[in-house]
Amino acid sequence: MKRADKARRIQTILQELYPEPPVPLEHRDPFTLLIAVLLSAQCTDDRVNLVTPGLFAVAATPEKMAKVGTPKIQELIRTCGLAPGKARNISALSKQLVAEHGGRVPDSFEALEALPGVGHKTASVVVAQAFGRPAFPVDTHIHRLAGRWGLSKARSVEQTERDLKGLFPESSWSWLHLALIYFGREHCPARGHDLSECPICSWAATARRIAEEARAGGGGPRSRKAAARKKASRRRAR
Repeated sequence: MKRADKARRIQTILQELYPEPPVPLEHRDPFTLLIAVLLSAQCTDDRVNLVTPGLFAVAATPEKMAKVGTPKIQELIRTCGLAPGKARNISALSKQLVAEHGGRVPDSFEALEALPGVGHKTASVVVAQAFGRPAFPVDTHIHRLAGRWGLSKARSVEQTERDLKGLFPESSWSWLHLALIYFGREHCPARGHDLSECPICSWAATARRIAEEARAGGGGPRSRKAAARKKASRRRAR
């Protein structure tokens, strides 16, 4: 099956499962979303959602956050991974927003990525979910799904993003980012996953990926049998 055909079928399945997926990070506006996404690096969304109410009770605007010392911010987010660095970035970006953007979160990639601690993926989430502009945030989980389904052979999330943008219509990018996140969590985990039972992996996973995951012990017995059947079929076809 060609990649474009796979993409259309995958989009149809995801539209049925997640027609209106919510943003998993609780937020009130572009600034609180920006902070929540920054905190989510190497940390679960559930953990972030437990931490941010206390943080935003103290400071929910760039002006207020800029006045909170880094030690206090670190104390409030201490249960998130990489808390010291995140606290420094939250403090610094809040001050930069006040000094350079009038206390408002900019809606351009260039301006967002110029903020401390804000990379392309974080900027993409904010652009898509806070400002409603087409963007396709690709994290390691979406990168994994794209490789598992044969939509991209990329070794980097940057190249995977380019590949996916070429396969799916621009109007679907922001929605698709969320739908893929939920599908990966609920149907397509990284480990212990039986590809043969998955609504997408069962037909989209490449023979090579099925075999690789079977060897790694993550494909389940039925996936190993499926890999063996595909291998035998290729031999008969020679």
